[in-house]
Amino acid sequence: MLSDYISPGNRIELHAYTGGWKESDSKRVYASKVYDIMTDESMDVMMPVEKGQLQLLPLDSVYNVVFYAEKGLFECYARVADRYRSANMYILTLDITSPLQKLQRREYYRFSCSLNLYFRLLTQEEEDILRDNPFSRFEPGDDLKKAFVVDISGGGLRFVSDELYEPGSRIFMTFKLPAGGMIKDYMMLGRIILSDEIEGRPGTFEHRVQYTNIDEDNREDIIHYIFEEERRLMRK
Repeated sequence: MLSDYISPGNRIELHAYTGGWKESDSKRVYASKVYDIMTDESMDVMMPVEKGQLQLLPLDSVYNVVFYAEKGLFECYARVADRYRSANMYILTLDITSPLQKLQRREYYRFSCSLNLYFRLLTQEEEDILRDNPFSRFEPGDDLKKAFVVDISGGGLRFVSDELYEPGSRIFMTFKLPAGGMIKDYMMLGRIILSDEIEGRPGTFEHRVQYTNIDEDNREDIIHYIFEEERRLMRK
C-alpha cells in the first residue's frame, strides 16, 4: 500500500515529465510536501511555492514524483487531477499513474559533516558559455557568499544558508578538504535540485546540490575523505 511507504509531511520533488527520466537544464523541479494519502491511487500535496508565489501547476499535467520518505527515496508518475483551497492552504490532488518504485539515483553515500562553503550563482554569460561547453571552468569572483555544508557525497552535497534559491539554478562553489596529508581547495559547479525552508527555523534554507562537471580525481578525493572520516569516528 502507498501509505506503507509514504506519509503526510514527507518532502517531495515534482519533476516535469518530458517523456522519460532525463536531467536537462530546461526541466522544472518543484518542491512540495505530502498533505494526505487518499487511496493507493490518489494523494493530496501542498501547492508548490517559489519565491513567495504559488505555482499553479496545470490540470492533467504529468510529473515524476520523488518522495523523501523515512524508508528511503521512492518515485512514481502522477497526474494533477484537481486543485483546491482548504483552511488557507492550497492543495493539489495527484492521481498516481505508475507503481511506486524504490529510487536508486543516490549512488553515493552521504556523510554528515560541518564544512564552510563559499558559493555564488552563475552569471548569464557563464550560463551561455556552459551551453556550448559543459566542462567550462570559472573563477571564484568577488561576490562569494558563505554557507555551511551539512552532508557531502561523491555525487553532491547539502548546504544551509539564509537565502532561498530556485531549483535548477547553477552555482559555483568552493570548499576545503584534507587530501594527501594537506588541506586542498576544491572548486566546482553544481545544480540546485531542491531548496526549502527548514521547518522550525524561519529564514534558514536547506539546499541539495548535484555536481555537474566534477573532475573524477576530485570525486575520488571526496569519497576518500568520507571513508577516512568514517574510520576515524569508528575508532572513537
